[in-house]
Amino acid sequence: MAHRKLFIGLSVVLMLASIATLAINKINWGLDFTGGTVIEAEFSQPADLNQVREVMTEEGFPDIVAQYFGSQRQVMLRLMPREGVETTHIGDQVIEILQEQIDPQVEMRRIEFVGPAVGQELAEQGGLAIIAALGCILLYVALRFEWRMAVGAVLALAHDVIATLGLFSLLQLEFDLTVVAALLTVVGYSLNDTIVVSDRIRENFRKLRKGDAEEVIDTSLTQTFNRTIVTSLTTLLVLTSLFLLGGDMIHNFAIALLFGVLVGTHSSIYVASTLALALGIKKEDFMPKEIEKEGADQEPLI
Repeated sequence: MAHRKLFIGLSVVLMLASIATLAINKINWGLDFTGGTVIEAEFSQPADLNQVREVMTEEGFPDIVAQYFGSQRQVMLRLMPREGVETTHIGDQVIEILQEQIDPQVEMRRIEFVGPAVGQELAEQGGLAIIAALGCILLYVALRFEWRMAVGAVLALAHDVIATLGLFSLLQLEFDLTVVAALLTVVGYSLNDTIVVSDRIRENFRKLRKGDAEEVIDTSLTQTFNRTIVTSLTTLLVLTSLFLLGGDMIHNFAIALLFGVLVGTHSSIYVASTLALALGIKKEDFMPKEIEKEGADQEPLI
């Protein structure tokens, strides 16, 4: 707790930077949310992405997004939906252009299509899922512990989600349904740490007779610090393996979890507890209420 101002200041800077990049760069929505066509093409030799973009733009596809997928021979092409044009025709047309202009041996490995209406619905449902999760957590922590702890826990979880969104906005990483799943996983992981710390805070408020609220919270954080760090490190080892060896399909999923666990560990230690302390949490809030027995205030019969 002696260093809480420094780390809260770090969180404030992180939140301001995340909000700024979200306002300026926006989010690079994936096909799941925008709708459109995804084509995976395999070239006979390493492809030049700039050449692919120039050729497709000249042929009437100025909005195409091209990126490597697994290797420099495999290229993923993403196109916005076109009215009145079937998906299969778009795929055949793109492959024909690539064969004529760049590589006669290029092959189409995969093609997918998502309608814009479906993408908008998925975006709304993904946002509602995160909001509903935070609302249920607020209610749960308030009932189990105390409303100040609940507010601190939910704001700490919102801190983790906003920071992860800011990272994706800053790096312009594609945001799809796997990233939404990663965000919900980060919320669950961070909540688990926060619940452990909150449980120890409640226990020490009832057990320790001396010390003010800051000292009790400091003692609780110290007692759970080793557990929090060891859990985070072992989780990060697994996620690092997933990031390095999991393949491109779950690359952004692993990035979201890696960064989310880092900021989640920080928020579990500093953000949730510091906010609860700032809201005025004290020992009396955790002491069990005494229930008066019926007739206890009456004088005994002689």
